[in-house]
Order: sequence, then structure tokens, then C-alpha cells
Amino acid sequence: MKQVLVDLRPWNKELAIAALESGADGVIADSAGPVRELGRILVIAPDGDLVPEQDIHEITIENTEDQERAMETAKTCRIIVHTPDWTIIPLENLVACGDNVIAVISSLKEAEQALTVLEKGVAGVLVRTDDPDLVRSVSRLVQSGTPGQKLSQLTITLVKPVGMGERVCVDTCSLMTDGEGMLVGNTSSGFFLVHAETLENPYVAPRPFRVNAGGVHAYLQVPGGKTAYLADLKAGDRVMIVHGDGSGREATVGRVKIERRPLFLVEAESEGQKVSVILQNAETIRLVRPDNTAVSVTSLKPGDIVLGRIETGGRHFGMAVDETIIEK
Repeated sequence: MKQVLVDLRPWNKELAIAALESGADGVIADSAGPVRELGRILVIAPDGDLVPEQDIHEITIENTEDQERAMETAKTCRIIVHTPDWTIIPLENLVACGDNVIAVISSLKEAEQALTVLEKGVAGVLVRTDDPDLVRSVSRLVQSGTPGQKLSQLTITLVKPVGMGERVCVDTCSLMTDGEGMLVGNTSSGFFLVHAETLENPYVAPRPFRVNAGGVHAYLQVPGGKTAYLADLKAGDRVMIVHGDGSGREATVGRVKIERRPLFLVEAESEGQKVSVILQNAETIRLVRPDNTAVSVTSLKPGDIVLGRIETGGRHFGMAVDETIIEK
């Protein structure tokens, strides 16, 4: 997820409150004291969590020499880039070098451009404004997620009961909507989009904050292109909510429920690659069709098509690695 920082130099209490209430990732201030009195947030200040020109550098780009210095600094340290004559070209060059660039912006349009430059975007933006509403707008823009995650169509090949086992419900601090869920799989090479419990049911009330995600052993895609074991999740962890259209957003785990239940094995394939997941055997557990509607695992049959994600390579401590790993 991209970062949103807010410039509080000079001190502006209204902006600080907007940063805290909108969920900004951090602020830059002349002193951490006034910020700490309002709430807890990352502070970049001489007495803050990060120290300017030590942990993070600010560079103004006015010519090619400045750009070269920024590109060199960005190889080893996070930088905040000021472009007084705001153009997209310096950001393109810097983004091409790595993931350490935070762009200073003063409008929603500039934020949109910076966050999508070269389709990858900068690592974050520093909002420089006197308008608290702009802070809120930029925060909403980032938190609404980024489109473009490539989902695959998976053709179901097998659905069968596999006995009892422990499954994990992931309860988040966010409300999900129809078409949203989480990417879960038995292996790190293939994931199914498991739908959130947003739908009405004669037996159970909707739980739009919940994804009944699968067996304790399964992988779940989390922010930063990483994975986590469902069994390892705990309150306060961050997870990815993904929509069938490919857009995604982060959410905070509020609770994890592990209970013994009857289970289904679901197998599928996409372009010759086999994928699988183990889910609870219950009507309320659903996957997502290509039209973003939900289908219950109890009604799945061979030939049905659902959405998921195909990965290459393996995983080591949740990070993608380019090595031969066989999982089956």
C-alpha cells in the first residue's frame, strides 16, 4: 500500500487532526511534541520516530544535477522529492530506479499522477496544503485500493469432502461488499478468491467483516506481495481485501477464529497449472465467479469457473523467491 504523509510545517493543528482521523501513515513536523498530544502516528522530526537527513532525505529537483543526486540517494535511502515546477518526468526517472520515492503533492490531481506514474507509482506522497479536506481526499484515494491486480479464471476439476480439521475465520476491522474477499490457497503458486460473508442466508446473518478463509495451513496474500499462514494471523495484522475486478485494499485484522469443522478440497486448473484450497464444508462459504457474483462451495461442480490468482516461483518466509519449490 502506498504511504500518505502530511506536512505540518509550520504547525497546523487542523491538518494534524485530519491526518490522524483519515488514517495517514505519518507526518513531518518541526517537533514531535504537539503531534503526540493529539494521538499516535509516525512523526518525522528532529525528535521524532524518523530523523530528517538521517533516516529520510528531502531533495528539491530543479535541474539534471539534482535529479542525478536524487537517483543516487534513492538507491539506499527513502527520499522526499520536491519538484517546484511540477512535472511527471523526474518522478518517472526516479520510480524506474526503485521503491524509495515519496512525492510532494498539493492537489488531488497531482496525487493521482504520482501514484500511477509508470503504472507502478511512487512509494507514497507528502501532502503539502492548508486544506484538511485535501488530506482526507488523498487518504481516501490511497485507501480505496489500486486497480490492476491480475486475476485468473480457474476451472473447477474436483470438489470432495476430506474429513474434519481446523479452519480459520478472519474478522477484519473493515466492512466488505459483494464481490470482495481474500486470496487463499494450499500452495504459494495458486490462490482462490474466497468471498466475504456479505450475503443474506436463511440460517446465518451476514458478517461483512469476515472471510471464512480455509484450513490453518493455507497461504493468504497480504500487503507487499507477501503471504502469511492463516494459522499465524492475529489481531492488528494487515491483510489484503481483493475485489473480483482486481482492485485491492488493506484491512486490519480484529480477530481470528480457529474452529474444528468438516472440510472440502477444491481443485482447479488454469492454463495447465493445477491449484487447490481446503475450505469449510458449508453453504455460506463462497468463491467468486468471473462476473463478481458469489457461488457456494456446496454447489460447485467440475467445469464451473471461479476467480483466483496464479503465481510463479516459491515462497520463503512469505516472500516470493526465484527457486524451484514443489508443492502439491
